[in-house]
Amino acid sequence: MPVWLFGMSIELLLSKQNRDGGWPYFRGGSWTEPTVYAVLALLSTGHEGAARRGIDWLATLQRPDGGWPPQAGVEESSWVTSLVALLPPRRVGPAAHGRAIGWLAGVRGEESTLLYRAREWLLGNRRQPEEAFPGWPWVPGTAAWVAPTAFAILALEKECRRGRAPALQARIDAGRRFLLLHMCHEGGWNHGSVRALGYESRPYPETTGLALAALRGVRSPQVELALAAGRRFLSECRSADAFNWLRLGLIAHNALPPGDEPLSKIERRSVPEASLDLVVGAALHGNDVFWEN
Repeated sequence: MPVWLFGMSIELLLSKQNRDGGWPYFRGGSWTEPTVYAVLALLSTGHEGAARRGIDWLATLQRPDGGWPPQAGVEESSWVTSLVALLPPRRVGPAAHGRAIGWLAGVRGEESTLLYRAREWLLGNRRQPEEAFPGWPWVPGTAAWVAPTAFAILALEKECRRGRAPALQARIDAGRRFLLLHMCHEGGWNHGSVRALGYESRPYPETTGLALAALRGVRSPQVELALAAGRRFLSECRSADAFNWLRLGLIAHNALPPGDEPLSKIERRSVPEASLDLVVGAALHGNDVFWEN
């Protein structure tokens, strides 16, 4: 990342931090998702003070079940718990972090629960292969999707690297099988279904990059096909969100093509986009916040 863009992204984040310590997506009230991205970005660039204020705001949102809601006032934990769990335990507090990991380990897509399978059996419906490998939903009690599954895998994998956790590793392996079973036939991922209304689903660049990041270390013909799709998407990408996730996914497999990135062609305006610019820049210099502890 050029130095001028690096500095501009930091300035944007610092200027958009709310008085409560959190961040909005663009403007307005604070939300969990952009706040975590901003904190990860600022920690990777040494801006400890602003990051600490963001972490303090996040600490006020943790729910009794250990999870996090998308913003203050929402009384239900959701997928954003995975994002908070990506922060170092020493930052959010070991107890709070441990409860977040526990929440993630206990959540699965509704189609993989015993109650759902029993109901489908009673109705005479055949069990689908992907139901044996649970993914994660956006909110508990609903079906699993690609993006929340990938985020949960990233958080749990980071936790496993801190010590022995065979139960968590088994959960990660099941989630990765879920991703591979939901890969589009031409390579890459959309948000969920491989087929919809009788037609083959097309992959999307941002979910392809995110899923590739969650499949770090996995070697298979399917992953190779997805990497080819990711490189193809990268060459024609015009979305900052997709561009960043594609680079992070390819970096995870040491498959990012060499050469200058077409940064000038992509407009970045939101807090998550500016944050991920910094996260990618740090990863290119050996500090991958989705992998390093």
